[in-house]
Amino acid sequence: MIIGSIKSFGRYCVFMNHVFRIPEKWKEFFKSLVFEINKLGVDSIPLVIIISIFIGAVICIQMTINIVSPLIPSYSTGLATREILLLEFSSTMMSLILAGKVGSNIASEIGTMRVTEQIDAMEIMGINSASFIVLPKIIGFVLFVPVLCILSMFMGLVGGALIAEFTSMISMGDYVYGIQSFFNEWYVWYGIIKTLIFAFIITSVAAYYGYYVKGGSLEVGQASTKAVVSSSILILLADVILTKLLLQ
Repeated sequence: MIIGSIKSFGRYCVFMNHVFRIPEKWKEFFKSLVFEINKLGVDSIPLVIIISIFIGAVICIQMTINIVSPLIPSYSTGLATREILLLEFSSTMMSLILAGKVGSNIASEIGTMRVTEQIDAMEIMGINSASFIVLPKIIGFVLFVPVLCILSMFMGLVGGALIAEFTSMISMGDYVYGIQSFFNEWYVWYGIIKTLIFAFIITSVAAYYGYYVKGGSLEVGQASTKAVVSSSILILLADVILTKLLLQ
């Protein structure tokens, strides 16, 4: 297992070396880049909005229910909701969710191109297929993912505000005051930095598994599953390392 993992990592490094090459035709590259930003990033906005609103609402409810001590100020609910969203949910948890949507999409798309011999045809024509297919996906998603991260933070806070507005669990004044209290701007940048790393992991790992598919449609499905599982594990590992480095 260890030897197999080392071989896979070496093959992944070689693959990345082929991916990050100067595009042969910049016009086609930018055309593909805009298309991938729209497909991988913009199309993920509705999912991010819906999940963030509901998670923000749930966090607010849970904080209100569990903070019952008279020694804890009521605005702590808003503060805790903000910290959870900024530090973990809008970066790590949202990236795990996007790994299922974006990662499986990339792996299945590239895997289908492999089994239908479209990639082989590009290689015969002298085109660097790894760079032509994968590079726009990686750069496009990495460029757009900070927008998704900030949007998730905002919509999560909106979800908590809806609970304050339409229930009697916490007043809107206390919730807003909690959001504003002891705010640390670095936490926002911390979340954005993490999502940039996670976006690279999601796209590159998914592309790797899709690019080296062998067989037919069954193997494409298996590659998609492996891509999601592997990228999720790597995201959690990177989360531990980045938290140690950025918040110590």
